[in-house]
Amino acid sequence: MNKLLLVDGHNLLFQMFFGMPNRILNEDGKDIRGTLGFVGALLKIIHMTRPTHVAVFFDGECKNERKELDAAYKANRPDYSQVPEEENPFSQLPDIYAALSYMGIAYAETCDCETDDWMAAYALQYSTEHEVVISSFDSDFFQLITDRVSILRYRGDNTVLCTPDYIRNKLGIEPCRYADYKSLTGDSADNIKGAKGIGPKTAAALINRFGTLENVLASAEAIEKPSIRASLLESGDRLRLNEKMIRLDAHAALPMPLEALLYHPNGLTTGQVLYGIGLRRF
Repeated sequence: MNKLLLVDGHNLLFQMFFGMPNRILNEDGKDIRGTLGFVGALLKIIHMTRPTHVAVFFDGECKNERKELDAAYKANRPDYSQVPEEENPFSQLPDIYAALSYMGIAYAETCDCETDDWMAAYALQYSTEHEVVISSFDSDFFQLITDRVSILRYRGDNTVLCTPDYIRNKLGIEPCRYADYKSLTGDSADNIKGAKGIGPKTAAALINRFGTLENVLASAEAIEKPSIRASLLESGDRLRLNEKMIRLDAHAALPMPLEALLYHPNGLTTGQVLYGIGLRRF
């Protein structure tokens, strides 16, 4: 069976860069911790999933429509242009791109949307004929989960594959309702504020009762608990804006055709890849 593996590049880079020892130098004295961790983790993810097609996507420096909707969107993220190179995960990107090319793995930077939207578009377009696995810790991808689309949260031996049952058991909702649910609770990772007093259990109960965020807001007057009713009535516009930012654009233009993502296993090890791109031994 064909299987498409989509990897959230920056998410994996940050996980590896900050999860490795402070600095790992090769014999030339170059810090390679991000590249070493990224390549090693990617090879393990590929081994776990056995894909026929692979792509790794990164967010480029481009216009962000979600930030235009709300200037606070992701405003809590560090500005890495202001930190020393040894503390900057993006300093490892040139070597990571070289490694991906050496491994024969397709990759691209976004130019007019976010990585999440590309991955949503691939999942929508190809999941009828391919099993799709998205590797990322970004919970926004939960909204894409179906019987044909799963989310892999890589953590070595503690890796979790998130399926529809995982979302039902963890959050008490259907995956297709995740964007509605998250609009109510907010998302601290992206600096999106939810409705006052509405936590995960209340949000799940509201979504299961009314179906969608819009139905929840349309039915706010019928909510029995005064504090929840008042919160929904006061924050309707905010929550609709949340939904626009959280909902992934599954119709974004794809950067590459599926055939460009075809993957040919070559048995390369992490050390061979780093040596092959000139980083020498470590």
